[in-house]
Amino acid sequence: MKISHLVRQAQKGSKEALLQLIMADQDAYYRLAYSYMGNEHDAMDAMEDMIVKIYENIDQLHKGEAFYSWSKTILVNRCKTLLRKKERFLPLEDEREASLAALTDDNPYRYKESEMDMQVLLSHLNALQREAIELRYVHDLPYQTIANMTGVPLGTIKSRISQGIQKLKVMIGGDRYENDRGEITRA
Repeated sequence: MKISHLVRQAQKGSKEALLQLIMADQDAYYRLAYSYMGNEHDAMDAMEDMIVKIYENIDQLHKGEAFYSWSKTILVNRCKTLLRKKERFLPLEDEREASLAALTDDNPYRYKESEMDMQVLLSHLNALQREAIELRYVHDLPYQTIANMTGVPLGTIKSRISQGIQKLKVMIGGDRYENDRGEITRA
């Protein structure tokens, strides 16, 4: 079924249509919530809150095609609200320990070793840069969607991503190259 048609049905009160919309992208919702919340229980709580908010506010959505970016924006906002309520901002060392612990867990949404390495690198960025880079490259969201989700201008999102990538390049030595004599020098 077409997204716009399901949205119209949901706006008329069809819980079945709303469920179809959510189930069609449930893995993406869970990965997004998990990346913010850091554990399965809190991710599921955020998703439940998102579903309630969507149900209460679906009549405010004017373009049915925008359902997924709109609903993911709601999910991100719910995650941030839950984190603020819990005051759960982990110190850097705790984030690394949580990433390492995730390697031994058999949850398929948790980090694999190469992803854990990336999470350790990303933990060195400020929270705003890390968020923008994860939304863009881990969740594959377009820049405009990220701007809408976070409530900041498009240029700011592009700047955060660019500055974050520059920091990552410096950290992993991506700004080095070999000269004519085979010596590694800085660019």
